[in-house]
Amino acid sequence: MKLRLGRVADWIGAEGDFATESEAIGYSIDSRTISAGDLFFAVRGERMDGHDYVEAALGNGAVAAVVSMQWLSPAGVGSDRLLRVPDENDYENDGVLAALQRLALRVRQEWGGRVIGVTGSAGKTTTKEAVATVLGARFRVLKSHGNFNNGFGLPLQMLKLEPEHEVAVIEMGMNHAGEIRALAEIARPDWAVVSNVAPVHLEFFADGIKGIAAAKYELVEALPPDGIAVLNADDEYVRTFGHGMGSRAVFYGMGEDAEVRATQITEAGSEGTVFTVAAGGRRASVQLRMLGRHNVMNALAAIAIGLQSGIDLEACVDALGTLQAGDRRGEIMQWNGATVINDCYNSNPRALDAMVDALLAIPAERHIVVAGEMLELGPDAETLHAACGKRMADRGVVLVLGVRGYARAIADAAHTGGVESIFFESPKEAGSWMRDSLRPGDAVLLKASRGVKLELALDVLKTKVQ
Repeated sequence: MKLRLGRVADWIGAEGDFATESEAIGYSIDSRTISAGDLFFAVRGERMDGHDYVEAALGNGAVAAVVSMQWLSPAGVGSDRLLRVPDENDYENDGVLAALQRLALRVRQEWGGRVIGVTGSAGKTTTKEAVATVLGARFRVLKSHGNFNNGFGLPLQMLKLEPEHEVAVIEMGMNHAGEIRALAEIARPDWAVVSNVAPVHLEFFADGIKGIAAAKYELVEALPPDGIAVLNADDEYVRTFGHGMGSRAVFYGMGEDAEVRATQITEAGSEGTVFTVAAGGRRASVQLRMLGRHNVMNALAAIAIGLQSGIDLEACVDALGTLQAGDRRGEIMQWNGATVINDCYNSNPRALDAMVDALLAIPAERHIVVAGEMLELGPDAETLHAACGKRMADRGVVLVLGVRGYARAIADAAHTGGVESIFFESPKEAGSWMRDSLRPGDAVLLKASRGVKLELALDVLKTKVQ
């Protein structure tokens, strides 16, 4: 939303000698991606301090920068382009980030439209994309970009709201209790979608998966009295989130108690999935061009939101037919006659199991899993990795490559189950093996936590041997 700097200053409590009539046409925390007219926020992170990049941001076209009152600006930065804000208590408590979040809240309040918050332990980005795609059949929709779903990214997305937007679909992530509650204070969601609760970020939850469930429930708790929660009826935790909500809780799933239900599911390998959706006494056939039964659940959530928004079932189904796999989220590529599934964006035990099932639905001479380490699983990490390896062996995977850290337990457990297994310390080593050993007719899944950077294996795969 375009705002004059004077108004920005009023809303965030900034002081300075800046030109109050100058206009911010965008907002950024990254000096490298500044566009002309952006307002730069010099936030501090774990490894960087945005104040070190104020001069670069202004040089790249920023209209001004929001900085700490305690920051001593270098000679090359004129005070007439600085909006100074107090830190919360001292320089360790980032007042610039707090200012960014306050501005996002005020923009959300000024805009006044419907915000739909989306969360879940797995698949929330795909669910967000599906919801936005369905709503786009009737409404002008703002959707959060990529995985901008934390205290830095979410406010930047809210600042993209424009008067013409009718609905905003905002992803909300967390790895600690209280994070979604804090995000909801900024986004003020009217509706919520919760896809699932799974063992992720366990190292941050002493009470295990119950703590994760409570953290996800924070989104439902944040809804206004007339808010609607669209909930996965097949998830043992999520289905309890609607207690006491009456008709404001809308359930989707594959069980008979779901109001929006999938039946007759057929996995067509690399062509995607076909299923029948039943809702409100009507049925329709859905052609979903995405791998795996787990994406059926994401599509059902989107249909439920569409129906609640007054969109006809057929229009919801037609919109879903245009949905494509996102970056590193089930993308399919061909390499020398082998089918390679790039699902490297992130991983957890439930998501890995689901993508193994999707791999096995593809006809192939050999089904191969390249499984990188899954991070933030706490003291049970080795056990959880091993369980995935055992399941690969039980399901008929022919070859397993474990990559880095606890992924050794995946390879070892698969080997114990009778599957040929190899462990590599790095993605590049796995990529070299793939380049030398894949055959025409193979189907290969690559999946790992983001920090493993398993996509580097694909970079090696595509490199010709010198």
